[in-house]
Amino acid sequence: MQKELSANPVVNLRDAFLAACNGAGYTLNLLFDTILWFRAIPKKKNEIVNYMSLATFGSMPVTFIVAMFSGMILALQTGVEFRRYGQEATIGTVVAAAVCRDLGPVMTCFALAGLIGSTIASEIATMKVSEEVDALEVMSINPVYYLVMPRVITLALVAPLLTIFSDLIGILGGEIVGYYVFNVDFDVYFQKARGILELKDVYGGLLKSIVFGITISTIACSQGLRAENGAVGVGQATLRTVVLSFIFILIFDYFLTGAIYR
Repeated sequence: MQKELSANPVVNLRDAFLAACNGAGYTLNLLFDTILWFRAIPKKKNEIVNYMSLATFGSMPVTFIVAMFSGMILALQTGVEFRRYGQEATIGTVVAAAVCRDLGPVMTCFALAGLIGSTIASEIATMKVSEEVDALEVMSINPVYYLVMPRVITLALVAPLLTIFSDLIGILGGEIVGYYVFNVDFDVYFQKARGILELKDVYGGLLKSIVFGITISTIACSQGLRAENGAVGVGQATLRTVVLSFIFILIFDYFLTGAIYR
């Protein structure tokens, strides 16, 4: 049962801090257990492929819209400023660098957290409150092997694939604005884009997306497995999954960017 709030705010703050520490410890332990079960990936390969298909094609329309308009907005904002100095041709430089380094992986994984992360959390939470997870343990089936590991592997693979797609669409969206709003030729735009990009920009963005995908799936599974209080608990687990995923994506993005471009 959910613990009632105390009249003392200090007690409430202490309880919230302890609950956060307990949840963080549970989630990290779950991740370590999942890594140990990677040895069983061949046994779950069909399930992983099915999950990947559903996650990829289910997220692609939203990813397309988010990436397209992110690139278009970025090009529009930078183009307005560059036009003051007659440097509209450099729009491709800013768009390509920003999309491949940060916008691509971050916005893609925001979409994955809202679509796939919430789905994972609600599925597992429903199984938890309906005692299906307990039934698996009674049958000597490890929930981490059966439920968590395939989903973590799925998002770890889907996130970079969708990030590549998002990078391409974002750069294309910037070119559409560059051409029709600021009269930047296609050749000039893509020449500037190629000139600024380095291999570490692309690989760094893909590395970020893998970390973000693992983060989303681990948080979602953790919240689902700790759900309680029936339908209310399922809703809370889903909400916490999305909120925590957004927060940790931004936190990890900062530290990964510092490590890659130090």
